[in-house]
Amino acid sequence: MSPTPPARRLRLGLPRRVFSQVLLMQLAIAAGVAVLATGLFLAPLSQQLDDQAMRRALSIAQTTAAQPQIAEEVQDTPPTAAGPVQKEAERIRLATDAEYIVVMDLRGIRWSHTEPREIGRKVSTDPRQAIAGHEVMEIDSGTLGRSARGKVPLRDSEGDIVGAVSVGIAYDSVRARLIHAIPGLFAYAGGALAVGALAAWLISRRVQRQTRDLAFSDISGLLAEREAMLHGIREGVVALDRTGRIRLLNDEAQRLLGIGNEVVGRSPDDALGAGRTADVLAGRVTGTDLLTVRGQRVLVANRMPTDDGGAVATLRDRTELEQLGRELDSTRGLIDALRAQDHEHANRMHTLLGLLELEMFDDAVEFVGEVVGDHRATAEQVTEKIQDPLLAALLVGKATVAAERGVALWVSDRTRLPDRLVDPRGLVTVVGNLVDNALDAVAGTAHARVEVELRTEGRTAVLRVRDTGPGIPVEHHELIFTEGWSTKKPPAHRERGIGLSLVRRFAERQGGSASVGEAAGGGAEFTVVLPEALAGSDLEPVLTAPSAPRVPQEES
Repeated sequence: MSPTPPARRLRLGLPRRVFSQVLLMQLAIAAGVAVLATGLFLAPLSQQLDDQAMRRALSIAQTTAAQPQIAEEVQDTPPTAAGPVQKEAERIRLATDAEYIVVMDLRGIRWSHTEPREIGRKVSTDPRQAIAGHEVMEIDSGTLGRSARGKVPLRDSEGDIVGAVSVGIAYDSVRARLIHAIPGLFAYAGGALAVGALAAWLISRRVQRQTRDLAFSDISGLLAEREAMLHGIREGVVALDRTGRIRLLNDEAQRLLGIGNEVVGRSPDDALGAGRTADVLAGRVTGTDLLTVRGQRVLVANRMPTDDGGAVATLRDRTELEQLGRELDSTRGLIDALRAQDHEHANRMHTLLGLLELEMFDDAVEFVGEVVGDHRATAEQVTEKIQDPLLAALLVGKATVAAERGVALWVSDRTRLPDRLVDPRGLVTVVGNLVDNALDAVAGTAHARVEVELRTEGRTAVLRVRDTGPGIPVEHHELIFTEGWSTKKPPAHRERGIGLSLVRRFAERQGGSASVGEAAGGGAEFTVVLPEALAGSDLEPVLTAPSAPRVPQEES
C-alpha cells in the first residue's frame, strides 16, 4: 500500500484561525500565571504558618515560665504525676490548646508531661540552650511526634535559672490549617482564571474583527504581497495615520517627492515644507486628480480616507505629459502661425499677380521689396537685441502668432541679451509661459499690446513681460503662482494653473524670484530675476541703465 499523500495526512497542532490561536495562547498564559501565583503563594504560606506556630509555642512557654510558683515548686517538691507542677502545667495546656507543656530542672528531668509515666524521666531533646538562658523556636520530633516547639529558661525569684519550660504545638494542626487554606486559594485562582479567560475571549474577538478572521499565514502572505506591490508599482503611495503623520511611503513616492524613509512619523508639513503638495497630502485641499508641483516634477495626487481615520495618497508623475501638452500648444501655435502666413502669403501673391497682369512692373518690384523688408526687419530687430538663437526664434514665432491674433508683440529697445546663457532651455520655458499668458490676457481687447524686455545686470538676467490687459488684482498676486490655480477654462488635453508655478520654481531654484505687479498705463507686469544666468566671459556683460518703460504706439 502506498503511503498517504502529504496533503491528506492528519495534521495536529494549533488551529489556523487567528481567533482560536490567540484565545488558546491567552488561556495558556492565564492558566500558567494562575498556577505560578498559587505556587508562589503556597510556598511561603507553609513557612509562615510554621513560624506562627513556633512563636505561639514560645509565647505559651514564656507565660508558663513567668509563673513564680512553678520555679519554687521545682525546687521544693519531687517530680510526680500528682504534683503541683504537673497540675499547673496541665491547666495552662488545656487553656492554650497546646500539645504538651514540659517543665524540667537543670538536669533535664521532666516535672510535667501529658503522659504521667514520662514524669521523672529525662527529656528526649537537648535542653542545654534553654538551660543556658536562650529562647529556642524549632520544628522537631519528640516522644509525641513532630511539633512546633518553643523553649525558655525557668528562673526563680532571684533570677537564677532553675530549669526550663518546653511547649509544643502539634504539627498536624499546622498542616491542617494549611490544607484548609488551599481550597479558598484555589477558589481565588479559579476566579482569576475565569476573569482572564473572559478577557482573553474579548481580546480575541477584537483581534478577529481587526484581522477579518484571517490566519497568521494569510496575514504574513498579504504583508509580503503588499510590500512587493508597493515597491513594484510605478505610482507613488503615501499612507498617513489618524494624526496626519506619514507612516509609510514606497520607493516611487520617495523618488517623486525627493525624500527618504527618515520622514516616517512626521507630518507632511515637516517632511515637505509648506506648500500645495503638503496641503494635498494632509487633506486641506480636496478633490480628484489634484495637480501639484514638486521640484521639477508635475504630479497628479488623489487622497482616499481609510477606516482607521488615516488616509492613503497616490501620486502620478505627469511631468512628461505636461511637457507633451506644452509642446502640443507650441505646435498648435506654430500651425496657427503657418496658417496665418499662408493666408497672408496668398493675399500678397494675389496682389503681386494683379500688379503683373496690369503691367505695373515697377509697383510690383516695390511691393515685393517692402514685404521682404518687413520680414527681414522683424527678424533682424529680434536677433540684434537677443543673441541667443533659441530665444530669438521663440520670439519671432510668438510675434507671428500675436499678429494673427491681432496683438502687437514688441521687444523693448532696452533689451540686450548676449549668447552666454547658462540654461537657455529653461529661459525659453519662462519666456514662452509669460508671453502665452500675456497673449491670453489681452485677447479680444482694444489696442492689445505685449512688450518683452530682457536685459542683464552683470551676470543676472532680468525679464519683464508687460501687457495691456485687465491686470491682476492685488489679492491674487501671490495666488496666481500656486499650482493648479487659474481663472481660465482648461483645454481638453491638460489642466491650467501650472505655467506660472513652473516659472517661479525655475527662478527660485536659481536663487532668483518671480513676481507680478501693475504695468504703467494698466495691465500686468511680470518680473523674473535670475542671478548667475550668464556664463563667465572675458568680455564685460552689456549693462543697461533702467529707464521708464516705453509703450509702443499702435500702427496706423
